[in-house]
Amino acid sequence: MKHLLSISRLASRAFSTTVRQMKNKVPERQKVFLEDNGLPVHIKGGTTDVLLYRLTMTITIVGTGFSCYWLLVASMPRRKA
Repeated sequence: MKHLLSISRLASRAFSTTVRQMKNKVPERQKVFLEDNGLPVHIKGGTTDVLLYRLTMTITIVGTGFSCYWLLVASMPRRKA
């Protein structure tokens, strides 16, 4: 029974150790987001954040326009042929 218990300990030790230590990048990223440069927090990440924001706003506006169009079409009475 002790042999089975030691296997689980050995397996967890093998997966929990890392070969190389990774550098903590959180303080660097916090400095970028906490500096007062007049930008909203959702676009402080750089070009990728700006592009994602603009894409999201475009999809939202186009979707709202299509929704309003189809609501208008659905509210009109059908023509009798």
